[in-house]
Amino acid sequence: MPLFSRRRVFAGLATIGAVAGVFGVRTASARYYDGPVSDHFDGTRFFDANGPAPRTFADQLRWWREGGRAQWPEWAPSPYSDTPPARVGSDDWRISFVGHASFLVQTAGLNILLDPVWSERCSPFSFAGPKRVNDPGIPFGALPPIDAVLVSHCHYDHLDVETIAQLAAAHRPRVIVPLGNDTIIRDYDASVRTEAYDWHERIALGPHLDVTLVPTRHWSARGLTDRNKALWASFVFDTPAGRIYHVADSGYGDGHHFRMARDRYGPFRLAILPIGAYEPRWFMSEMHMNPQEAVRAFQVCGAELALGHHYGTFQLTNEAIDAPEQALIKARVEAGIEPEQFRLLKPGQVWDVKANAVA
Repeated sequence: MPLFSRRRVFAGLATIGAVAGVFGVRTASARYYDGPVSDHFDGTRFFDANGPAPRTFADQLRWWREGGRAQWPEWAPSPYSDTPPARVGSDDWRISFVGHASFLVQTAGLNILLDPVWSERCSPFSFAGPKRVNDPGIPFGALPPIDAVLVSHCHYDHLDVETIAQLAAAHRPRVIVPLGNDTIIRDYDASVRTEAYDWHERIALGPHLDVTLVPTRHWSARGLTDRNKALWASFVFDTPAGRIYHVADSGYGDGHHFRMARDRYGPFRLAILPIGAYEPRWFMSEMHMNPQEAVRAFQVCGAELALGHHYGTFQLTNEAIDAPEQALIKARVEAGIEPEQFRLLKPGQVWDVKANAVA
């Protein structure tokens, strides 16, 4: 194989490792979860009755062959870096953007990390795959005491077992995950305090803060043989300052999941919504929203405010580094949404949300 082709195949495999979890270490018969059959678990694999099956490996090969990948800069540093306070009072939110899909949420006297990734690459390989183009917005050593870590699903850009193990060693947080993801984490580090839950289960994080796992239009894998053997989820936080609807990865579809969340768990004060990793649409539309769909999801779920993520740190798909931001600006204008209603942050930027006002 020519060197160029070999490099292209490695890049493609590593990228899919982040988006879809290409190479796994478990056999096809191995399970991440053993439990009763339900309306979204067939005894071996999870499924979403209101969502599509994952794309096939043949589809992935077609994507690689077609090309069309924009060139990202090798380094795109953020001008911001955050040093969070130890705690934030119960009536406020302090939301710090670490980068890609990682946030630190401080509220009700607790510190919660969402899908934390501090590693250089989100990939099954240490030597190849999507590499970060900016530093985490909070240096690892500047983190306040972490009480809980929430992981939405097992794709490499959301479940970074190395970061989880480092957090466990430094902070001993509760690590809350959808069913089956605890097995993946314990396979890497058995000392991590993992807790696995199903859709619609509510967990008390503290006296004034609860979180509920809710369905989302996505899927899971770490390897070719383990598709949907671990569950995926979004999160609804009940806080003294209102409810936060956090969506890590999701396609839009017909909007069912956003209507369900609104009707069953709303009203929401804030929706945290993904806006990136969406091209080409023929491949990505069922699993990742584009900015126009994210605006639609914001409107459908009925939140007062929105915050975007899943852009600008790891190149997973074809669009340019600034395409999500530019497309969101256009979508906001077309929908009559003010910039302060649907915000974007750079790594290290902070949004302080007061109980009765936005600062």
